[in-house]
Amino acid sequence: MLGWALTFLILALVAGYMGFFGLAGAAALIAKLLLVVFLILLIVSAFSGALRGRPPVI
Repeated sequence: MLGWALTFLILALVAGYMGFFGLAGAAALIAKLLLVVFLILLIVSAFSGALRGRPPVI
């Protein structure tokens, strides 16, 4: 049990270090960018499938 506590302590310290020095903001910006890119790809894929007349695969 003490091993888990020490593991989570180290993880919390690393996450706090990254958060205090702006890496978290950069990661959030990259995540937002990827979200937009994948939403655009989803819409393009849906329209191209609809134009071909294929039913959506579920």
